[in-house]
Amino acid sequence: MTLEERVDELKSDFDLFEDANDKFEYIFDLGKAHSRLKEEERTDENYIQKCASDAWLVGECSNGVIHLRGEGTSEMAKGMIVMLLSIFSDRTAKEILSFNPQDLNKIGIIELLSPVRQQSLEAFLNKVYGYARECVEN
Repeated sequence: MTLEERVDELKSDFDLFEDANDKFEYIFDLGKAHSRLKEEERTDENYIQKCASDAWLVGECSNGVIHLRGEGTSEMAKGMIVMLLSIFSDRTAKEILSFNPQDLNKIGIIELLSPVRQQSLEAFLNKVYGYARECVEN
């Protein structure tokens, strides 16, 4: 499944909910699949700066493919991380870099996020794209 297909799949999921609160509940439910990072991975380097709650993202490059793992402390962060990892993890760096992050707007959740949460999403994406650029360079 491509990045675009995964975004379309999430859009279909979110379209099932008419109410913003139901969409948030769906995100919280996604967060139940959240995993924890090892203590030594929760470093300043992996910390997502400007995130509304504490969150970390670890990116590893192997043969041009980015493997991502993350952890958040709030229910919203956990759910958003699970959702975003399902989009971006285990993709080639080139696939990530060719994806327009504005296409995430199709899902229908971005506009429901507060400005602070939108800033958190942007910070997460900056880290993902940074890992992808590093992977291409190495």
